[in-house]
Amino acid sequence: MVIAEEVLNNAQKREFLEFPARLYKNDEAYIRPLDKDIEFVFDPQKNKFFDNGVCKRFLFLNKNGDTVGKVAVFNHQLYLQDQPTGGIGFFDCINDQETANFIFDFCKNWLKEIGMEAMDGPINFGERDKFWGVLIDGFTPPLYGMNYNFPYYKDLFENYGFQVYYDMLCFSRKAHAPTSRIFNLMHAKHSKNENFSSKPVTKANMDKFAQDFFELYNKTWESHGGGKQMNLKEVKKMFDKMKPVMNEHIAWFAYENNKPIAMWINIPDLNQWFKYLNGKFGFLDKLKFLYYKATKTNTKFVGLIFGVVPEWQNKGVEGYLIVEAANHFRVATEFLDFEMQWIGDFNPKMLGLAKHLETEVTRKLATYRYLFDRNKEFEKHPTV
Repeated sequence: MVIAEEVLNNAQKREFLEFPARLYKNDEAYIRPLDKDIEFVFDPQKNKFFDNGVCKRFLFLNKNGDTVGKVAVFNHQLYLQDQPTGGIGFFDCINDQETANFIFDFCKNWLKEIGMEAMDGPINFGERDKFWGVLIDGFTPPLYGMNYNFPYYKDLFENYGFQVYYDMLCFSRKAHAPTSRIFNLMHAKHSKNENFSSKPVTKANMDKFAQDFFELYNKTWESHGGGKQMNLKEVKKMFDKMKPVMNEHIAWFAYENNKPIAMWINIPDLNQWFKYLNGKFGFLDKLKFLYYKATKTNTKFVGLIFGVVPEWQNKGVEGYLIVEAANHFRVATEFLDFEMQWIGDFNPKMLGLAKHLETEVTRKLATYRYLFDRNKEFEKHPTV
């Protein structure tokens, strides 16, 4: 027997945060997410997705009152799909298919009651940069904001009937490895253009780079849907948060006549410091963070976002920017490894970029979809 309890009081909120820590206590690769990042998702005063959606989270208890699973279930209008599709996320469960089936059935019935015809998961009630997908290969310590789970999660989803809507691939390379021949050719071509320039993001000019990011991001991602647009206030807030942890050598923009045309935004792998905090980030924990940041060498940086404005795509600008940045951080930093945040298998342009970067797949996640009408033909995510 499994009982569902909606998370409403402080004790339930704590249990929602603590259950995964107990579940993974013997897994050396597990890094507990920051509690504040998870609580942000479920705060209607902070999370803009509540403006156009609804989200609930639940604990699942056995007959003895012990937690055996948890999940969030939600819908928001910015999640554009071919049919009304809800989401589930923050799923954790013991290794028991019947318990998982109970949780999935509960979510399906909840979503059907509000008119949904399918559910995707695990996804986030928010942007795609955090808490997305089931890890299915590469069970190494996760990057900041990335889901981590036991290998059996794949079976729990697929045995229930979920199908892979798209694969999420993370690519890695050695930070000091030479850039590829094709990128060097692209760089040589565009370096001759006196209207081209490149600049690293500096802490002294964050507002200027936030404005450049805002212009470039919305122009580049306007056709992607799914709530991808950002306003300038959001971008400035994001850059303010990034400022204390950024490295001025690894985030770059390319310009034509001083207009931003490409960006490659990287930051240090924050989990190499956050792993010492056990999910906490109060005043004393912030002091601990500063201590570890000063004393623990960070050996990996992470590619957050790469973009080229539509009019300059497929013209070699990506090679120009990457070589400009790599030539600099190869001598200015001590990072050993570089890992890209996930690229969907529906994005051939970015997959091509990863190939030309001479990377290898080191981590693979999957976003699953479950159609409520089991006779309906399943279709994977369309190519973008």
